Amino acid sequence: MINYAVIGTSMITGKFIESAQATNKWDLTTIYSRTAEKAENFIDSEALKDITIETDWNAFLNSTHFSTVYIASTNSIHFQQAIALLKAKKNVVVEKPIFPTAAELKEAQRIAKENNVFIFEAARHIHEANFKIVKELVANTPNIEGATFAYSKYSSRYDQVLNGEQPNIFTTKFAGGALVDLGIYLVYSAVAWFGVPERSHYFAKKIVTGVDGSGTIILEYPDFNVTLLTGKIVQSYLGSEIYSNQSTILLDAVNAITTIDVWDRKTDTTTAKGVEAPELLLYDEAIAFASVINNPTDAKALEDYREWSELSLNVTTLVESLRKDAGIVYD
Repeated sequence: MINYAVIGTSMITGKFIESAQATNKWDLTTIYSRTAEKAENFIDSEALKDITIETDWNAFLNSTHFSTVYIASTNSIHFQQAIALLKAKKNVVVEKPIFPTAAELKEAQRIAKENNVFIFEAARHIHEANFKIVKELVANTPNIEGATFAYSKYSSRYDQVLNGEQPNIFTTKFAGGALVDLGIYLVYSAVAWFGVPERSHYFAKKIVTGVDGSGTIILEYPDFNVTLLTGKIVQSYLGSEIYSNQSTILLDAVNAITTIDVWDRKTDTTTAKGVEAPELLLYDEAIAFASVINNPTDAKALEDYREWSELSLNVTTLVESLRKDAGIVYD
């Protein structure tokens, strides 16, 4: 059983706790919050019991009540918190986006290795069965001609921007924007399925706060291009697809795939390839991370960890490049 703590009391923290507890491999012991009242309200809302609330950072770092910490704080402080925890010999799971720069991720991975602990980016969708099915389909599809992935969802917090406010997810101060919040799912999918592109460009629509509200990303591969459409100031219902000259793989999404259909040009027929999606959003992710933490010397577990770490670094590098290409500069 992995005794763990969480930083952050947002909706995604609640989703992780629900999923982790359901695996019977994780046991929540501690919540770190800057204010006890906020943590108490969170505990009540999630119907949690026997949870320690910690508001003192140094005491939290030195606690022996947990070996692993899930970080879901504001993007801009992920790195500071993760480094301190890794040096305290805690395994760390960081909600995506892990860090704003590749240099930070390399440093964190180095420190994790020095302290014989693990650091994971919580890009939940890559651990789901349907995501892996698409990866296998892509590997067995000759002559791919391109792909289009879409994920745009209007954020209610954009209403605050329109009212002159600056919510965290829409500011350069807290490393926000559409690319790192929703677009990162699309980038992860492209890099996991097709590899690192040769060139990339981000046509971003910047909003008054200095971050991207929406945009179009073009990833150039040797024989095809991939188009990514993302946004937090618009609502889109587009699906996603991967096409060759013989077939088309149609997906209802790439961030949480529930249907996979393959259309064959020669027979003009469509075949369903997907399996039932997990009921709990972060269940597969929690299982995957537990398999490594609980088996730190197992060859298969370590190979999985190496692959996830390499993918995380490639995605972080590409996202950083795209952000700079669009002229988005964090404080």
